[in-house]
Amino acid sequence: MPFISKDWRSPGEVWVKTQEGWEKKKVLECTTQRSDEDGDKSSEDEVPRVPPHCHITIKCTREIAGFNGLSEAVRRLDFSSAVRDVRRFNYICALLELLVCGQRLTHLPGAAQKLLLSMLEQLADQVATSKQNLNALRALVVGVTALREAERRSCWGRPLGSRALWGHHDHAIARIHRIVNSIRIQEPGPEVVPKLHDLPEECIREILLRISDHRDLDSASSAWSVMASLCSEHRVWRELVNFHFTSQQIDSVQKTDANTDWKKLFHQLRRLYGLREDAQYAETLSLCRHCKCLFWRSLGHPCIADQCPEYRERLKEAGGPLPPHPVPPAAFLKFFSL
Repeated sequence: MPFISKDWRSPGEVWVKTQEGWEKKKVLECTTQRSDEDGDKSSEDEVPRVPPHCHITIKCTREIAGFNGLSEAVRRLDFSSAVRDVRRFNYICALLELLVCGQRLTHLPGAAQKLLLSMLEQLADQVATSKQNLNALRALVVGVTALREAERRSCWGRPLGSRALWGHHDHAIARIHRIVNSIRIQEPGPEVVPKLHDLPEECIREILLRISDHRDLDSASSAWSVMASLCSEHRVWRELVNFHFTSQQIDSVQKTDANTDWKKLFHQLRRLYGLREDAQYAETLSLCRHCKCLFWRSLGHPCIADQCPEYRERLKEAGGPLPPHPVPPAAFLKFFSL
């Protein structure tokens, strides 16, 4: 079955992937229709939607003049659905934290501010449903509340800008606060077995060895005495050091031996080199080096390397296609004038 994707910049047309490559074909309509009597499948089932992606301008020249809009990129990359994806959740949280805690939110256009606050509200709903990542949500709420209070004092005791816009923001922030205050973490009932406390130490240790964030280890230590004992083991911190840093970086600070304090060494390396940013997220945005397109790697995108046979032949002659470049949250914001 050929893969069909809709080109959002060309209404009424779709890209059809065949054995020869991608071909653009016209369609009569793109709206979803459903027959109540026959129970026919919707047109959305017959023609799958294109994976979320966004073409951006890397560099302006005399021939190419472009402007990247943050709100348009957020819509095209479907950040609202990414909030409900466990693989992309931490990426969205980090992006919102950079905008909220970095005081960049108020520098955005009003439409972008509304969109990002709507994303924060959807994130709060997701946390309330899953009962996970509550600390990340609370940090964002504290940041956006502090931002609102700072703006209220910026211009004669009133926020600078449209009163109607800030009225909308106040209502959105109040709804987010109500969601956060309604979250209750309850212990599972007796029918849920086994519980964490019932697991042997070997299983708890294997769980801790798979944690890549040192802050989570510190939180686990303060939560339970058994975890505190396991987190003090050198093996846990040795695995964390080897995960984040190369052998050359480790040797530049200290020659390791049987008496090495791995926790102390980890924090020395963290302050010197920083942590692997790509390891903090299960999935990040990627930049296609051929069509200058941002996309989620797990979902893919319609690339010029697949659409144009001549371009594909030139790539083969040049040694093959280039791998996509990962785009962490801080690098994503650099594409926009913030």
